[in-house]
Amino acid sequence: MRFVDYIKDKALLLLLHICCMALLTAFLHLTGYSMDYCAVILICWCLILGCWLAAQFLMRRTYFRKMEGIMQNLDQRYLLGELMPVSFRLEDRLYRAMIRSSNKLVIERIRKIEEEQREYREYIEGWVHEIKAPITGIALNCENHRDERSRYLSAENRKVENYVDMALYYARSDEVYKDYRIRETDLQEIAEDVLMKNKHYLIQSRIQAQVDCPHPVLTDKKWISFILNQLVLNSAKYGRETGGHIRIVTEKLEQGVLLKVQDNGMGIKAEELPQIFEKGFTGSNGRLEGKRSTGMGLYLCRKLCTKLGIGLRAASKEGEGTEILLEFPISSYLTKL
Repeated sequence: MRFVDYIKDKALLLLLHICCMALLTAFLHLTGYSMDYCAVILICWCLILGCWLAAQFLMRRTYFRKMEGIMQNLDQRYLLGELMPVSFRLEDRLYRAMIRSSNKLVIERIRKIEEEQREYREYIEGWVHEIKAPITGIALNCENHRDERSRYLSAENRKVENYVDMALYYARSDEVYKDYRIRETDLQEIAEDVLMKNKHYLIQSRIQAQVDCPHPVLTDKKWISFILNQLVLNSAKYGRETGGHIRIVTEKLEQGVLLKVQDNGMGIKAEELPQIFEKGFTGSNGRLEGKRSTGMGLYLCRKLCTKLGIGLRAASKEGEGTEILLEFPISSYLTKL
């Protein structure tokens, strides 16, 4: 709070004092007092008024600074009304009572929304587990009857499974900490497993894949498998019609491991590259006939990478291919153990 703003707020009060000074001076002058006496009275009045304004300003500034400090330390700022400093001023007590009453309604509303979100998340998780059974049944049936038709159905079934996984991981993405275990993870094994799961789709898309990931990392196996799966499917979806390939390789860094998912597909326009991790962004490639996109895959990858402490960035050149880079940091504490 600035003193200038405080004085502006007190403009009407100051105007009242000026009018009163003028009336008092006129009255004293008419009753025979000399202007010297009037000047002394006005000077004393101004000094008292100035001291009072300065004291009030310091008190109010201290009060609001204390409230700002409390607010900055609050994770849930709508609880400010419960922690506001006690004040002897009537208006402060009235404001505090009104804010607390308003906050109570806000808290009740937030709890209701959280409960609805929890119920929805539980429903999605239950639905995913139920739908997994027929998906697995279709996959097994396709494996037992290997022909051109079954390979096509297997590839399409894998797409359905991927969309189901996206729904599950999206429902859980805000509470990753409840469902992950950080341990030494073999990226070579995970990458090969992801490629094996998508083998029919990759064959159908005429994509060749290469894996060279000798460097282990500390992360959660299940979540990184989902992230890598999304990247592989994206590379296959926007790959070349002939001669397409995907390379999944790792590179040792001084403070971590860099995982690269490279392809020689359609690439991304330079002006669209900064937006590819935004929710719902499909870009010009995603709007092509036969390549319709939800714009959720890379968004989920970024969200999960942020939760897991993994750096995520992309490099691409239109018509030449795309490279997605995941940087796994290595804790200096863990490396000393």
